Amino acid sequence: MTNSRSVVWLAVAMEDTKRTACTHGIAERREPKRGETNSRESERPDTTVDVGELATQRGPGGGKRDVTSNNRCWELRRVPRNLNNVSTKQHRIAELAKRSPELVFTSLAHLIDLEWLIEAYRRTRKDGAAGVDGQTAVAYEDNLGANLQSLLDRVRSGSYRAPPVRRVQIPKGNSSETRPIGIPTFEDKILQRALLMLLEPIYEQDFYDCSYGFRPGRSTHQALAATWKHTMDLRGGIVLEVDLRKFFDTLDHGHLRTFLQRRVRDGVLIRLIGKWLNAGVMDSGNVSYPDRGSPQGGVASPLLANAYLHYVLDEWFHNDVLPRLRGRAHLVRYADDAVMIFEVESDARRVLAVLGKRCSKYGLTIHSEKTRLVDFRRPLLSPGKSGSASSKPETFDLLGFTHYWSRSRSGQRVVKRKTMSSRLTRSVQAIDRWCRAHRHDRLIDQHAALCQKIRGHDAYYGITGNGESLKKFRFLVHRAWRRWLNRRHRKRKLDWDKFNRLLASFPLPPVRVVHAVIRQREVNV
Repeated sequence: MTNSRSVVWLAVAMEDTKRTACTHGIAERREPKRGETNSRESERPDTTVDVGELATQRGPGGGKRDVTSNNRCWELRRVPRNLNNVSTKQHRIAELAKRSPELVFTSLAHLIDLEWLIEAYRRTRKDGAAGVDGQTAVAYEDNLGANLQSLLDRVRSGSYRAPPVRRVQIPKGNSSETRPIGIPTFEDKILQRALLMLLEPIYEQDFYDCSYGFRPGRSTHQALAATWKHTMDLRGGIVLEVDLRKFFDTLDHGHLRTFLQRRVRDGVLIRLIGKWLNAGVMDSGNVSYPDRGSPQGGVASPLLANAYLHYVLDEWFHNDVLPRLRGRAHLVRYADDAVMIFEVESDARRVLAVLGKRCSKYGLTIHSEKTRLVDFRRPLLSPGKSGSASSKPETFDLLGFTHYWSRSRSGQRVVKRKTMSSRLTRSVQAIDRWCRAHRHDRLIDQHAALCQKIRGHDAYYGITGNGESLKKFRFLVHRAWRRWLNRRHRKRKLDWDKFNRLLASFPLPPVRVVHAVIRQREVNV
């Protein structure tokens, strides 16, 4: 009953939104882009759309809940989700953004209330590493109600100060390079999540379908499936691998602010984002204040990165590049990893020639060694030599997989994927280090942990056509496990016969395909 009344109330509210106009609304009509013409635009009065009061209204059964200062985590979990206060607000914002792509939102910060922060807290991971203050989620929950109320008061008064992020260096592949990860405080994570809950419904209406990274309902395997479909559709084509050098570290704050203000001009939210970008980085006890970049590891950083590349790459590709090409082309992007697939080689070379200029205009640098053209066209059969290929196509890498041409069971040319050699080596090295550190644990505990690690490996790399890499991974796991079990005792030796008998009692999970690709007959090639 409540759901039906909410639907009717939402429909009436959205109709009222279209008729409401004032100068203090949360959205205003955006100026048309250069070159755009609209005959009706001159006839429209200069109005703004006000959904500020509408967004704070309560529907049937939408009363507020008071949270005392001594509430514990388990008490807040008992508070039911009020769809009229959080989810419905997000739905209204998304509907308005979708219905009016030219609108610019000017008043959104007032939607963040105590219930909004509670929902943001619920959606924040509790097992993450602590920030510079050392406060964990458990410690923050000891006085959760008072902490959230204090956070809300500081945000509304403008006295909130973003603490520096704690920088941690993690290995990058098999090289000596490391990837800097910025870890915000737990309170900062909650506030960033609250901001993300406001901005995500807006930008999700603007993002193109070619973007798959860090978006709700999208994953790496969807990006891989799209790449597979496009390469099969274009019979391989010419693939342009795009690699941006240290994208998160070189993201320009000025351009980012300009991009965000094309859709959101709420001063409170823009200042919050600016505080996070300029909060500083603590590395080995020293605090630095870089003038570029966004902390990789922050809750809001993926959305900011997607918005940045949406205007720099996605919009440019669809609006400027595609109309000037001779043949078909597709773009697949996951965060800062992207490939462009072209039907005509000359189109690919023209785009490669201007891609560096396009990125440098917005402070980004193309990695000259990793950005390359790959002749991925489907190999042809030589006349008179059935089953032999006239040329061997190149391969390209994307999201941990190497894409290559091979034959299906029926003998047809298909695009297959296998685990990148560097990723396979990295995974095996991690298993080897674990077996060494836990070689004296009980066999039953080692077996349970290794089974979990193998299932986690298959959860990502278990795709159709990658069976050989999965088998190789298991063999290398067996070898690493036997190697370190053999070093538990100086005198006792564990040869392969004894180890195989041990595997009969403690079998490791078999090869499992978790992600099946679209069948070739279902794709128009």
